[in-house]
Amino acid sequence: MMQKTTNSLEEVHESVAIVQNTSVWKKILAFFGPAYMVSVGYMDPGNWATDIAGGSQFGYKLIWVLLMSNIMALLLQSLSARLGIVRQRDLAQASRDTYSRPVNMVLYILAEIAIAACDLAEVLGMAIGLQLLFDIPLLWGVSITMLDTFLLLFLLNKGIRKMEAFIIALIAIIGLSFLIEMFLAKPDVTEIARGLIPSIPDSTALYIAIGIIGATVMPHNLYLHSSLVQTRKFDRSKKGIKQAIRYNFLDSFLALNMAFFVNAAILILAAAAFYKNGMHEVAEIQDAHRLLEPLLGTHWASILFAVALIAAGQSSTITGTLAGQIVMEGYLNLRIQPWVRRIITRLIAIVPALIAIIYFGESATGKLLLLSQVILSLQLGFAIIPLIHFVSDKTKMQGFAIGKWTKIASWLIALIIVMLNAKLVFDEIETWVTTSEHPIYIWLFVVPIAIFAAFLLLYIIIKPFVEKNRTIPNLVPHINEIVVSESNKPIVYSKIAIALDFSKTDQKSIASALQLGGKTAHYTIIHVVETVGAMVHGNETHDYETTSDHYYLEEYQKALEARGYQVSSILDFGSPKKSIAKVVNENDFDILVLGAHGHNWFKDLLFGTTVDAVRHKITIPLLVVKDH
Repeated sequence: MMQKTTNSLEEVHESVAIVQNTSVWKKILAFFGPAYMVSVGYMDPGNWATDIAGGSQFGYKLIWVLLMSNIMALLLQSLSARLGIVRQRDLAQASRDTYSRPVNMVLYILAEIAIAACDLAEVLGMAIGLQLLFDIPLLWGVSITMLDTFLLLFLLNKGIRKMEAFIIALIAIIGLSFLIEMFLAKPDVTEIARGLIPSIPDSTALYIAIGIIGATVMPHNLYLHSSLVQTRKFDRSKKGIKQAIRYNFLDSFLALNMAFFVNAAILILAAAAFYKNGMHEVAEIQDAHRLLEPLLGTHWASILFAVALIAAGQSSTITGTLAGQIVMEGYLNLRIQPWVRRIITRLIAIVPALIAIIYFGESATGKLLLLSQVILSLQLGFAIIPLIHFVSDKTKMQGFAIGKWTKIASWLIALIIVMLNAKLVFDEIETWVTTSEHPIYIWLFVVPIAIFAAFLLLYIIIKPFVEKNRTIPNLVPHINEIVVSESNKPIVYSKIAIALDFSKTDQKSIASALQLGGKTAHYTIIHVVETVGAMVHGNETHDYETTSDHYYLEEYQKALEARGYQVSSILDFGSPKKSIAKVVNENDFDILVLGAHGHNWFKDLLFGTTVDAVRHKITIPLLVVKDH
């Protein structure tokens, strides 16, 4: 099958090289990182709400749900990593390659809903942490969370390893905080052991259990992991791929067990501090923070709780944003600036949070957190089932498809999740119909949506089995025509424009242009004077920089003509982003060669890059030449 090869998270794709001739430990450490980025999604503020509710209402009885969720997560994340390592496609890209456009659009919308629900939990959690630690009003805290857009951009600019180190540092803060909390709470070890025996006391426990599964096995993490493993550049031989799968599984095992420790510690803390003292209705994070100090006998208990909450919220917002970028680029093949994507994601989460706080008051945040996790759980089937299909495909997995027992375990997990969700949806709809004053609206709107979701789920389960032996059509059916036309009529550039900025990049730009056209082409060198005077007075400007630039441009022209090239020059005035495009569009050029030495990350954030601005405004091909 022919497909357009686009890289997931282009800016950091294969940015970490794995050195082959080195020790095993150094190789293992080089692979470590992606799973820790994923693991923060398993200990985000949404988990706190479900864990606190479970521990305060049912004591240690739901610890087995956490353990089961962790085992599920480990298997599913290993499948996600396998997909990215072997096929070099993330889950969203693999879905786009497999399903029709309408189905992909629905899957994309569902994935975006899941990410919005996850981001809602992160926004609320971090805002609550800021309120608890610094006594900031919750509305202000929700607004402040918008600023972490700049932190994400800064970390991305520094590279994926720096981002991973930052995330691991936040995980260490969370883990250490709860280790101390556990020491202060002195939980009953015997009761903890009994909590590992499966039991569901009542329907409320089922709701919380599904929320815990939704908070632990998160759909956006499956998209994220399949992309993050592609940041490693390793030997693509069978031995190298097998080694990458093994080391990434070890990475997942350690990272997700750390997440299990944090989640178990929250539930155990709630059981030891609240359930033990007859406080069975503590479901709000704020109540838990307020009660910890008097129950555990030290103000450090509440401070550590708030610090860990802020660390959890901050770390999970970063990974949630990356997941949003992967989903958008993968399903829609649409790439936008990461900071634009971040603001969109943030607004989608902030607006419902602000409305809920204003309308229902600050007391509604706990219920909102629980609801967000149940929504996440309901989306799981639509991510897990395609993933299992993709890693089971022996042809596309090139000998690395999952084995029979792994396949059975994976489908069993998918079946458990789908059945639990089906029961939850049925129970909720039944409750709404019996308690609503106008049940007709439930039948007209809610029931059809539930039926549609059920049929979609059946479709994505059955389709790969039905089409397994069918010939897959070319996604690019005109590829043969392109090859034929290329062989019959080679591309010749006779009129080449070169944009210069009198930096070191000019040397590479000119050299690249000369390789395209040789001595038979005609070259036009362009420079834009961008002083204040140039922007105001245009070609009537006669300041020192304009005179100097005119001199340099003439010297460039003379030097090239002395070597036998046909050259003319154009000096323009104003903004390079507008002027270069204007000059190109007003003349009959075949191609534009443009240097891209870049600014620092902050300038690019504020003003954008000349390359991005020009490429959207011209109609001819653009060759971008980098200075490194």
